[in-house]
Amino acid sequence: MSVPKAPDPKNVRRVYLIGICGTGMGSLAGMLKSVGYEVTGSDENVYPPMSLQLAKLGIPILEGYDPKHLEPLPDLVVVGNVIRRENPEAQAAINHGIPYCSMPEIITRFFLENKRVAMITGTHGKTTTTALLSHVLLEAGRNPTFLIGGVMRGHDLSYRIGEGETVVVEGDEYDTAFFDKVPKFWRYKADIAVLANVEFDHADIYPDMDAVRAAFSGLVSMMPENGVIVAGIDCPEVRKLLDNAHCKVLGFGLNEMADYHGKIVRIFQDSMVVELNLPGKSIPDIEVPLIGEHNLKNILAVVACADLFGIKSDSIIKGLSSFQGVMRRQEIKGEVAGIIVMDDFAHHPTALAVTLKSLKARFPSRRIIAVFEPRTATSRRNVFQREYPPAFKEADIAILAPVFRPEQINIGSRFDVHQLLKDIRSFGIDAYESRNYDDILALLASKTDANDLVVFFSNGGFGGLPAKFLKYLADESARKNNHD
Repeated sequence: MSVPKAPDPKNVRRVYLIGICGTGMGSLAGMLKSVGYEVTGSDENVYPPMSLQLAKLGIPILEGYDPKHLEPLPDLVVVGNVIRRENPEAQAAINHGIPYCSMPEIITRFFLENKRVAMITGTHGKTTTTALLSHVLLEAGRNPTFLIGGVMRGHDLSYRIGEGETVVVEGDEYDTAFFDKVPKFWRYKADIAVLANVEFDHADIYPDMDAVRAAFSGLVSMMPENGVIVAGIDCPEVRKLLDNAHCKVLGFGLNEMADYHGKIVRIFQDSMVVELNLPGKSIPDIEVPLIGEHNLKNILAVVACADLFGIKSDSIIKGLSSFQGVMRRQEIKGEVAGIIVMDDFAHHPTALAVTLKSLKARFPSRRIIAVFEPRTATSRRNVFQREYPPAFKEADIAILAPVFRPEQINIGSRFDVHQLLKDIRSFGIDAYESRNYDDILALLASKTDANDLVVFFSNGGFGGLPAKFLKYLADESARKNNHD
């Protein structure tokens, strides 16, 4: 089957997106509308922040997948990578002869041509790094185009169409579409590629680590000779991949052998002071509103890219210092009765571990209650059964949601939440298992107290629990005040 190509942009007026609420697809919808296309689409899992962004932009979202949604017929259908061939809307597009393509294909065809593309890849940190680089370029007056897999705070958007020559795009290793089973980052034709780290993930499409290595190896070998790979050399897997590079490589990391390296000087509740070392110069004592060694590495990758773009140190510092972060990355949703409620996207065991470690450093006097939902294709499988328990070591209490839609995973391959419960308890950590979202609220009501930090970990909507728990706390606080 040949891979469908996006038509000439001049021949397109109406675009329909199947799976519009995915972070990438929602951003694409906004980009298309901002340059004048009529945009609509459908999804079956609609939740913030992307649903709110689309509503704010006036882009209609149709619930569920129904061939009637394609009437009148659009000029182009974009098929999200979560959509299977048997999807009724995808089938309708094929049967009606409507031109269709993948998200990376339309982005490349409509927005990347004749631009200098910086692409951020790696198992962890892509969204924060993409957002931070985009913000630095904005603050430096470079007028970039960007596409982020999350909503950047302060800008309240996950995309931008700029008039400058630079594009920053988040490129992940998930496959492109059911008709193009290659990693998305193979399709973006980057001039600069950040290769931050490589671990096993996406167990639904990668059978083993060798398959993941092959995906990233392909990216390295595809880079043009005049391109640059900005490599996270602290990661052994990344170092191995660099043997296949035919272009310039710049290393970043905590190791002083890296071209761009740094260290944390001090940590505060909402920021940290870092020292950054660039080739031939050092930038001491920069206060940045990010915390943790993982974020220091993200910062170093951004500094390397900004340096390649010729941005001066004072402009880099300005951009780093004024960054406000990304929604659902250690995002504080509120504080009631002395309890902080936080929402976070982490779901891979490595991401959970580094996030909890940074929260412990950020809030050393608070008790941390980690609420975790196995929701991704990987976390619902037992591939990381042994790796998850130690990821919770920095938590004081763990509350575990059931596997999301367990019927979709063969029981022999399904993640065992009860085993996770026992393994976490073996570390001396209080852990509790729940049957549903209501159970979780009841557990939180009975286990939390003033000076606690409750952090919800899920890549999905998590039943709106952060907002529901905040409302419970507010109602309880009002009740007590009225009683007094």
